[in-house]
Amino acid sequence: MPFLARDGFQLHYTQEGDWQSSQDTVLLIHGLGASIRDWEYQIPALKTDYKVLMLDLRGHGKSDKPNIPYDISLFSEDVVSLIRELILGPLHVVGHSMGGMIAFQLALDHPSLVKTLTIINSAPQVAFPTLRSKLNFTMRAWSVKCFGMKKLSTGLAKKLFPKEEQAAFRETFIERWCENSPQAYLNSLKAFHDWNVMPRLSTLLCPTLIITGDRDYTPVAYKQFYMQFIKNVQLVVIEDSGHLSIIDQVQKCNHAIIDFLLKNKGAK
Repeated sequence: MPFLARDGFQLHYTQEGDWQSSQDTVLLIHGLGASIRDWEYQIPALKTDYKVLMLDLRGHGKSDKPNIPYDISLFSEDVVSLIRELILGPLHVVGHSMGGMIAFQLALDHPSLVKTLTIINSAPQVAFPTLRSKLNFTMRAWSVKCFGMKKLSTGLAKKLFPKEEQAAFRETFIERWCENSPQAYLNSLKAFHDWNVMPRLSTLLCPTLIITGDRDYTPVAYKQFYMQFIKNVQLVVIEDSGHLSIIDQVQKCNHAIIDFLLKNKGAK
């Protein structure tokens, strides 16, 4: 089980595909409260034609969980350390939710490391379209402090997977979220405060794909708004999908990712 030493703690990562080949590398960055395991439906679709690199962010999965303040730039620099440790050139970066925020930060701070950028159900700033959505997010911290991860994960699972036939998804989501350290989750949640790279989007030059579920936390219109500041960008809207498009609409999501990668195979 490979680990990277970083700032006195260990980051867990995994590599899939043929790493002896000359194939391009795809880096997958998971979201808040998630881990490498959440990419389980993307790995089989990618590893035949790409080398696939994933890591558990600090505070998540099998990585260490130092009780210190986290921020998006710090997460991004963790990723940079891993890329440099493995002596990798520019790669295709795919980020979901908080992972999308980290991917934006990475591409803007280290453009030479990113061939293409795929952002799934995320944004270049933490913005709440309604007062209710802001309150719901704020209540997450309160819920974790008072009740731990079970109550929050149960409520989120019902919103993320509302259909009767999605019961297995709900059960898996709750089981995995309850494995999170409450303190590490709260440290990660604080990384959202005042994070904003929207003013820098015009400097983003790599081909960029925005994927959004039609029922994501933030509306499609918001993604269309921030896209106008990105020079080389396209949008894919996945119908009948919530925030976890990588799970609730696997085939559509994977098709969008792979089609974009193929179209940008020669990206520098």
